[in-house]
Amino acid sequence: MMDKRILAIGGGQGKGRETLPAEKLAIDAYIAAEAKKAAGDRRACGLFLPTASHDCMPYYNTFHKVYTGKFDIKTDVALTVGREIDMEKMRDKFEKADFLYIGGGNTVFMLEEWERTGLLELIRDAYERGTFLTGLSAGAICWFEDMYSDSVIEGEYRMYKGLGWLKGKISPHYNERMLDFDEIVRYNKCCAWGIEDDAAVEFVNGEAVKTISSGGKVWLLDGSGDEVVKTEFRRG
Repeated sequence: MMDKRILAIGGGQGKGRETLPAEKLAIDAYIAAEAKKAAGDRRACGLFLPTASHDCMPYYNTFHKVYTGKFDIKTDVALTVGREIDMEKMRDKFEKADFLYIGGGNTVFMLEEWERTGLLELIRDAYERGTFLTGLSAGAICWFEDMYSDSVIEGEYRMYKGLGWLKGKISPHYNERMLDFDEIVRYNKCCAWGIEDDAAVEFVNGEAVKTISSGGKVWLLDGSGDEVVKTEFRRG
């Protein structure tokens, strides 16, 4: 039985990252190394899902420049927005991928589009058979039970229901949303994840096992008391 793996990236590794210094590419380098392990003797392949950005092709081009240009990984893209989908061809893309990379953008739109098009079934199948799922911002929070986002009205943040594959509440870009998200955690007397830009946390079979940083931090938040207690999560 294959391990089910998700790497949730808080943000900061997006468009223009091909110009970043090497130390800022630590998360990408980790993903590339894991893809090559999975591929073995053949050339590794990464499939990019830009659904949350309404299939923004410049976003995919950046992904391609990084993973092909810097890490010699073949890339492909799964496009669904405003087009007919050949599900057999799409399924083939997923089956060839050593990892999926879900880009940032509108998380609520992305989940609705995945459900409408049948892409969610392909993503779930890939997860179940052990394909490494990675994602930034929208692509990091969609797996959780509850996600902090401004997907419906830009600038108006609230909690939305995620897929529930991982337990708990989560905020990406935690360094930018700290005060408001902490208040939600305190009000709900719950525990949650806050992932800063340039930081990532890996889950294996639903359990957090590893953090990777290009400068950011991953926080566990406990709101069960009168004040939110924050603990930096560091493993790996």
